[in-house]
Amino acid sequence: MTGRPETRAFLGLGGNIGDPATTMAIALRTLDATDGVSVERVSSLYRTPPWGEVDQPDFLNAVAEVRTGLSARELLDACLSTERALKRERRERWGPRLIDLDILLYGEERIAGDGLEIPHPRMLGRAFVLVPLAEIAPGLTLDGLTVRDHLSRLDTGGIDRVSNGTGWWKGTGAE
Repeated sequence: MTGRPETRAFLGLGGNIGDPATTMAIALRTLDATDGVSVERVSSLYRTPPWGEVDQPDFLNAVAEVRTGLSARELLDACLSTERALKRERRERWGPRLIDLDILLYGEERIAGDGLEIPHPRMLGRAFVLVPLAEIAPGLTLDGLTVRDHLSRLDTGGIDRVSNGTGWWKGTGAE
């Protein structure tokens, strides 16, 4: 850890191969155990239709709010390391995956370059990101509108909540 002041960041999680709920829970517990990262809030799990390449199983998606003393690059490295530990293989864009961890927001920072773009460049057009983000941060403002306002512009058809709470990731049976 670099000793930086803590930053609030939001991570998008998804998967549609194997047992994505378990894989995402392990990913969150791994990140929470990472020095300089604390998982603060996690949305419910949502079943969402595939996006991009549509001939594949539905996804499970969630969003997590973390507090971190890591830089955005260090947080990305922690996410990528977690994906690798969980055997994520990058074969095709928007294709099936065991786990996907994306940094959606890192404080108020805007970053572009070196394989890192924050805010996530496509998040405002993706209901599978904004539905769980709106659950845990409905009043968060992005580009002058709240998350809920951005979400109202999107089709949310086919998105269903599959957990009734936010403790699904802790491995204690708490929901």
